[in-house]
Amino acid sequence: MFKQILLLLFLLLAVTNGRNLHEINFRWSNLYPESFIWDSNSDHFIAGSLHNHNLISVSDAGVTSSLISSAASALPPNSSFLGLALEPRHRTRLFAVVHRRDPPYNALASYDLRTFRQLFLTPLDDLLPSPIVANDVAVDYHGNAYVTDSANDVIFKVDQNGVASILSESKMFKSYPVDPTVFYHKCGLNGVVYNSKGYLLVTQSNTGKLFKVDVDDGTARRVLLNKDLTAADGIAVRSDGVVLVVSRYKLYFIKSDDSWSEGVVFDETALQEEKQASAVTVGAEDRVYVLYGHVDEGIMGNVEREEFSIVEVESGKESEGENVWIFVLIGLGLAYFLIWRFQMKQLVNNMNKKTS
Repeated sequence: MFKQILLLLFLLLAVTNGRNLHEINFRWSNLYPESFIWDSNSDHFIAGSLHNHNLISVSDAGVTSSLISSAASALPPNSSFLGLALEPRHRTRLFAVVHRRDPPYNALASYDLRTFRQLFLTPLDDLLPSPIVANDVAVDYHGNAYVTDSANDVIFKVDQNGVASILSESKMFKSYPVDPTVFYHKCGLNGVVYNSKGYLLVTQSNTGKLFKVDVDDGTARRVLLNKDLTAADGIAVRSDGVVLVVSRYKLYFIKSDDSWSEGVVFDETALQEEKQASAVTVGAEDRVYVLYGHVDEGIMGNVEREEFSIVEVESGKESEGENVWIFVLIGLGLAYFLIWRFQMKQLVNNMNKKTS
C-alpha cells in the first residue's frame, strides 16, 4: 500500500514540474499586434494590428483567421487597432481603440462579437484641445468603456450608446517625475482594467506608477507599491485577484489585501526583451499569457515580419509554493509508512511472544 501511495505522490510531483508552458507561434504578414485578449466563448485569442485595422483570431494551436479586415472595417485609412476589451457580463461586445498618427485620429469602436457588425465608432480627438494618443480600454458591467490617453494623462468615458466624455484629468497623474532620457518618456497612462467594486486600475509607463481611479467621479490616487513598475504597459487580472502588469522587460505579479490602497509586487518574471512584449491577458484555466508583437519594428515600418507569438508565463515563486505542498504530501506519506511499519513490527513481536 505504501508503494502505491509513494508512486502516486511522485507522479504528482513529476506532473507539476514537467508541464511545459504553452507557446503559440502564429503567422500573419506585418500584423505587429500591440494588444490581444482571450475570448472564452470561442476559446481563441483576438489580436489587433499596428499596420492596419485588422482583427484576427488565434487558436491555441496557432491557427489564424480574419475577423475584421481593412477593406471591411469602415475605418479611416492607415488607422490601426491598439487596446482591446470585451464587455464582461455577456462577453458579446468587443471594444477596440482606433489610432492613427498622421493625420491624427483617435476613436473607440464597438463590435457585436457574434457578427462583427460595428455598433458605434466614437471619435475622441475633439474632447481635448491638444493632440491625444488613445491607447487602452476597459469596460464595466453596464457597458461603459474607459479609454486612456497616453499623451495627456487623461481617461475618457464612452457610454454604452457611444457618447464620449472626460472621466478624469486628475493632477495626481502629473505628480511624479519623468526621466526624459528613457525612450518611453512621452507615454503616460497606458494599461487599464475595471474592478467590479467601481474603480479602474491604470498603469503609467513613464513613471512606473499604478493608479486607482473612481469611475463615478474620476478621483485618482496612487496605489502604494513596494517598487515602481518600470515601463509598465498592459494590465490584466486573474480570477484570484492577482494583478499582472507587463513591460518589455518583465511581467509583474502584484497583490493587495485592502482593495488597492496598497499593493505588493511579490514576483517578477523576465521576458524576452528583443521581442517587445506589450500586452498580457488571462486565458483558459487562469493561465497568464503575454504577447510578443515586435511593436517597435511595426512603428518604424522599415522591416517586414511574418511570425509573432503568444507565450504562457508563470510566477516562479508561486510554482515553488506548489512544489512545497507536493513535498509536504510526500513527507506525510513517508511518516504514515513509518508509523504503519512500526505498528506492524509491534504486532509481529506480540504475536511471536504469544506463540513462544
